[in-house]
Amino acid sequence: MNRILGSKHDLTTLNQRAGAAAMEGVAYSDFENACVYCHLPPEKELAAPVPGQIAGWNRVRPDTTKYELYSSRNFDSTPSRPNDISLLCLSCHDGTLAVDRVIHKPQSWQSGIDMSLHMRLSDADNLQSCGKCHDGAVAHNIKMKAIGTDLRNDHPISIRYAGLDLSIKGFRAADSPQGFKNGVKLFDGNIECATCHDIHNPDSPMMLRTEGETLCITCHTN
Repeated sequence: MNRILGSKHDLTTLNQRAGAAAMEGVAYSDFENACVYCHLPPEKELAAPVPGQIAGWNRVRPDTTKYELYSSRNFDSTPSRPNDISLLCLSCHDGTLAVDRVIHKPQSWQSGIDMSLHMRLSDADNLQSCGKCHDGAVAHNIKMKAIGTDLRNDHPISIRYAGLDLSIKGFRAADSPQGFKNGVKLFDGNIECATCHDIHNPDSPMMLRTEGETLCITCHTN
């Protein structure tokens, strides 16, 4: 069973859940398929990559020069840009691209009916941004979901997990190269957005991979 259906990441049922008619088809295109906003449609899974595509995914790669990443003098190195697996999340949540900015639209979708404004997940007050209405007054405030491109106040991403080097103090050894038994994941040994967040588990608050109280101490010993 697809647990995305009916969750916050199911963009095909927002009008139904909100009791409104101002999102699907107006703010963004409703492709009538909850998966294609991230995943390639089945008929395009073997298609050759196109310029600007996040490799293996159905999203356009954001402009990576816009990001300001967390850095510290304690880091051996600072990434110059987020890795693709985190760009997948940021391609919606940084507010620079429309939430329906996909590479391939489903074959069944009728493009002739598209009247969407193709709005972005940004808290700005303009007709390109969801924040025009989602300001906490007209509709719920989206500020927490709108991450932006300044990531300096967020947990660092696209960095190698220090616990893979057993000589570094303050970090727990991972249970495997893929992460920890409680579900916290590593991607090629790196910490990414999906290390802590599992968008396929809508039952968890903030879609965290484990309870908030234990999430930090999964990796950190102090």
